[in-house]
Amino acid sequence: MSVYFRSIEGDYMSIEYICQKVYRLMRKYDESDPWKLANAMGIIVLFHPMGTTPKSCKGFFLYQSRKKQITINSELPEAIQRIILTHEIGHAVLHHDAAKMRTFHDFALYDTSSQMEYEANLFAAEYLLKDEVVRERLNEDTFFFSVAKELEVPPELLDFKFRILKLKGWQIESPILANSNFLKNLSDRGDDT
Repeated sequence: MSVYFRSIEGDYMSIEYICQKVYRLMRKYDESDPWKLANAMGIIVLFHPMGTTPKSCKGFFLYQSRKKQITINSELPEAIQRIILTHEIGHAVLHHDAAKMRTFHDFALYDTSSQMEYEANLFAAEYLLKDEVVRERLNEDTFFFSVAKELEVPPELLDFKFRILKLKGWQIESPILANSNFLKNLSDRGDDT
């Protein structure tokens, strides 16, 4: 069974399609570190202080003059920066045509109806959370929230991974239902990881 989502561009992107994109990237670059992946893909990564309030921008992706650039809030904890980077790489891979028209950032696009944010979250979950590692942690009779903490990700990102795993045939249920805007609401102190 394929689950399709209509993107803002009018295309339909399935979870399987997003997972295939992640798999192809991993195979092509043989890189599990998002920092090294961005470098290998020729994406410029910049850091800029953007505040520490809940409404502060976490990061954004820009595609201009055939150059891809991701800017990350330098005031975020490193674990959160890693997630933001991977999410923005998801935009670079999945939505670069749409980015020609606008910048992806949390002020404009992190809302519950944003399909592109949802797709970038799925991308980040698939890239950062390996099936085998999640299975291993869950087999240790660890609770959902404890697994998220051990993996140093917000529970919402683990929820997105659960959606992927469920589609792959796993018999699991997440105790939460994360919205596509969860990254916007992360604590800048890193309490949520």
